[in-house]
Amino acid sequence: MKAKRCSLINQGRLCDLRVSVVRSVLSTCLAGLWLICAGGCPSKASQDSNQPPTTTNEQRTTNNQQPPAVIHYRYKVIRTYPHDPQAFTQGLVYEDGVLYEGTGLYGQSSLTKRDLESGNVLKRERLPRKYFGEGITVFRDKIIQLTWQSQTGFVYDKSTFRLLREFTYPGEGWGLTHDGKQLIMSDGTATLRFLDPNTFAETRRVTVREDDHDVSLLNELEYVAPPPPGVVDSNSQPRAAGPHIFANIWSSDSIVVIDPNTGQVTGRLDLTHLWPLSDRPSSEHVLNGIAYLPKSNHLLITGKCWPKLYEIELVEQPPKD
Repeated sequence: MKAKRCSLINQGRLCDLRVSVVRSVLSTCLAGLWLICAGGCPSKASQDSNQPPTTTNEQRTTNNQQPPAVIHYRYKVIRTYPHDPQAFTQGLVYEDGVLYEGTGLYGQSSLTKRDLESGNVLKRERLPRKYFGEGITVFRDKIIQLTWQSQTGFVYDKSTFRLLREFTYPGEGWGLTHDGKQLIMSDGTATLRFLDPNTFAETRRVTVREDDHDVSLLNELEYVAPPPPGVVDSNSQPRAAGPHIFANIWSSDSIVVIDPNTGQVTGRLDLTHLWPLSDRPSSEHVLNGIAYLPKSNHLLITGKCWPKLYEIELVEQPPKD
């Protein structure tokens, strides 16, 4: 029953997403027809007055330079840790030896603090049944958690899990991270929104692109300041690059590495064989959950209802001839 329930939820989520995309395309087409018939368009000032800045294609390159080639990475499993196989992981953060995890599903969503080594629960706060929990991030002395379609977020005291306030946002909430100054949020599209951490107002946004196409279904996020975690060159030295945002692609076992300034995808990691599909109970057990381990410069990886967390090191693949 549980697998069937997860399937129905995710099918509903995919249907909602498809309907949302269709509505967006129709709205754009109708708007274009209206402008043609009207013989004009609003001024740029009026168009921009109520919209946050958006990184354009022209801003992604300088002096007509092409975006850098996407780097592909392989990985090395360093060790594994226990993970709750009932946890429908939506957000993952590591800090000071403990793991903060946000989980989803209606009636099962929670915010949990665990000991990384043992997997023991240290603290847990369950969401009201009407909320489907989504991404989380630890911002200073607070934990911030999104919900899927309720347009509601929660701010907790990091130590006590006491609810401090709620906030709202338009659209859906999926992944959440921060760069030390702004929150960074995904909504299931190719857009990353940057939010003021105090007012939660959107300050800017970027469209994530790989080569010449948008990369949609961006889910769980992890911001990593330079150097990117575990990436080494032939001399086993950290690769000097970054900062970057690592993002799960929903319903896949792929992670993309994103330049937060331009939205350009700079790297890709295929984790299909980390927990082979043939060993998983169902197709719902997809990759979702990225946390950074600053001391080792590694990543912690898990998925929805996975029994393990994997500590991995990334190694750049040599370019193909």
